[in-house]
Amino acid sequence: MIFSTATVSVNPDGETPLTREQVWKGLELKARDARLFLPPGLCAKCDVTEESATHFVRDATIAGADLREVIVLEPQRKVTFFQATGPREGAIVNEVFEDETGALQLKFYCYLGLRDRAPNGSEEQAEQAQFDSDKGYKAALVSTLKRTREMLAEGKL
Repeated sequence: MIFSTATVSVNPDGETPLTREQVWKGLELKARDARLFLPPGLCAKCDVTEESATHFVRDATIAGADLREVIVLEPQRKVTFFQATGPREGAIVNEVFEDETGALQLKFYCYLGLRDRAPNGSEEQAEQAQFDSDKGYKAALVSTLKRTREMLAEGKL
């Protein structure tokens, strides 16, 4: 199994401050259309195909892999991506919270396995290493906040 977690400050020194509402809006936009947040060409397709009062489903092609995710929004707090189809199974969570000093934080955590692969095999270990690397999900959190700031500056948030 793959377990990874990372937390970043939403408002580090020198950056345009974001409110919880602005961070939330960015997370919701990313959940609905990852193309707005991922590097050009990484996400070839990202379409919401079903929607209900409690969740929505998106079909996406990311890094060449077709996947379906059931996405649950807990407004102003948490986005959970359940991997329904694709190379992984499990859940990925993005959570906005205030730390003990009241500073806004953005946290990623996941618990995943690779479909049809040996548990804790070389492929899972490589995936774990990628998640935990400098180019893993901590970098994705920083990138999400950067893009949210850009969208705010462009009047698109």
